[in-house]
Amino acid sequence: MQIAKGATIAVADGQKLSLFHNTGDEANPKLTAVPTGDISTSNKSGGTGHSSSAANPDDSQQDEDGFAAGIAEHLNAQAVSGKLKSLIVIAAPRTLGELRKHYHAKLKDVLAGEISKDLTGQTSDDIEKAIASA
Repeated sequence: MQIAKGATIAVADGQKLSLFHNTGDEANPKLTAVPTGDISTSNKSGGTGHSSSAANPDDSQQDEDGFAAGIAEHLNAQAVSGKLKSLIVIAAPRTLGELRKHYHAKLKDVLAGEISKDLTGQTSDDIEKAIASA
């Protein structure tokens, strides 16, 4: 998968979000970390049609799902405001599933790709390699 110049890369799991911009070009990507801002964790529903107790049997899972919903809310706001032109989401499989439940139509329009893999805590070089091989 190619990383467009100026693309945003979101790397997440149920507890951490890292954002990068490609300050290079498609041939020579260079991921530069950018601040994530505050992520709301108040949406702890288990997704559409599920009460939190039925979908998520423990508080830890509710917290992770709430964090994923907060990430989606943050990315949705950037997409709706026009700040995102191209987005690649790399997330732990369960987190990616929860993110998808909350994507806004505008976010789906700028979504260039998704990778279902936990790369939080990895270097930007490792993330570039994972995207290149996807």
